[in-house]
Amino acid sequence: MKNLIVRTLTGAGFVVGVVVALLLNKYCFGLLMILLMTAMMVEFFRMTMRGEYWFSQILSILAAIVLFVLTFLYRGFDFPGRLVVLAIIPVFVIMINSLYVKDKTDFGKFANLYTALLYIAVPVSLMNLAVFSPTGEYSGTLLLSLFIIVWVSDIGGYVFGMSIGQKYGRKLFPEVSPKKSWAGFWGGLFLAVAAGAVLHYTNMLHYPLLHCLVLSLLMNIFGVYGDLIESQWKRYYAVKDSGTFMPGHGGFLDRLDSALLAIPVGIIYLLVVNIL
Repeated sequence: MKNLIVRTLTGAGFVVGVVVALLLNKYCFGLLMILLMTAMMVEFFRMTMRGEYWFSQILSILAAIVLFVLTFLYRGFDFPGRLVVLAIIPVFVIMINSLYVKDKTDFGKFANLYTALLYIAVPVSLMNLAVFSPTGEYSGTLLLSLFIIVWVSDIGGYVFGMSIGQKYGRKLFPEVSPKKSWAGFWGGLFLAVAAGAVLHYTNMLHYPLLHCLVLSLLMNIFGVYGDLIESQWKRYYAVKDSGTFMPGHGGFLDRLDSALLAIPVGIIYLLVVNIL
């Protein structure tokens, strides 16, 4: 019960911070995303590289920030889209830097530098597409709605999984995450789709109902995969949580693992059906 209370209070504080930043203005959004992205990459490197090659880690984080900022400027400030390709230059610097590392026995660890960019930086940078219109006008409502779907799905998975899944039914991926259950999956799916309908009828999602339901369905499925992918990383490196900054949750990567897959998939869906 104590852990549940701590988890709830920490989660509520995090949600309030995200909501306020998204609804205030584009600068608060940009600052929030850069801070969260940096924190998640630091946690990922702490888990996978454990203090080694810190200069290369800094280069990777700088490359991520450059990618986000260029995408931010392109969508919100009429920055020439062709110049977004400049984000690849810091990645080349990381590659060149790897040649000057004297100890080549752990060269495989450098793959984590690129993995963090693909796993964390690219999804966060894609969120710029959800807050800026093609004409550069800012609105955090859509991205907030996508976060709400992820949060509701997580809550449904946790509540149904703990209350039903731990006692009855089959496990979802026992070799990766022993606590994940099919009961939690279906509970999260039901609440996610319900959230999509509510967001439609409250005009937070200005799309036809069918698209809102399909969007919620896809985000729930990929959100579960996002959670499992991070669980697999933690299991491989034998760590319980990615960090300790959020009591009851672990680190920022633990809190946003679902969103890293779910929100980009939601954005891609809206782009593919040509309604974003």
